[in-house]
Amino acid sequence: MIIIDYKDTRPIYEQITEKFKTLILKGVLQPDEQMPSVRSLAMELSINPNTIQKAYAQLEWEGYIYPVKGRGNFVAGTEKLLEERKKSCIEKILMLSEEAAEYGISREEIISEIMRHNPKTAGNEEEGKIHD
Repeated sequence: MIIIDYKDTRPIYEQITEKFKTLILKGVLQPDEQMPSVRSLAMELSINPNTIQKAYAQLEWEGYIYPVKGRGNFVAGTEKLLEERKKSCIEKILMLSEEAAEYGISREEIISEIMRHNPKTAGNEEEGKIHD
């Protein structure tokens, strides 16, 4: 489930946090599903339990999980988190599209590249259309 990349320059707890966020947002981990215990995940990954605890604290602070005293940590509802992530992605896309326009990249070129590289939109021209 979680694989640590020791060549990655980010701290291990950040890698764990990001991988759990992805699993939660993609629906691999369902709302109210119990997270692996700190001890078992630390043993599985052969890392210090404090590292897992730090990742879980970050996930809790960001609203991805919630603790239940004496029972462990559980996945929080993801609808609001997913909407926030989508909004953030759209903001990044808009910033990049402004930069692309400065370099003379047309809207059609951007759409073409997105459709060519994104398997979810490839072959589905209706989804890729921008409406003015």
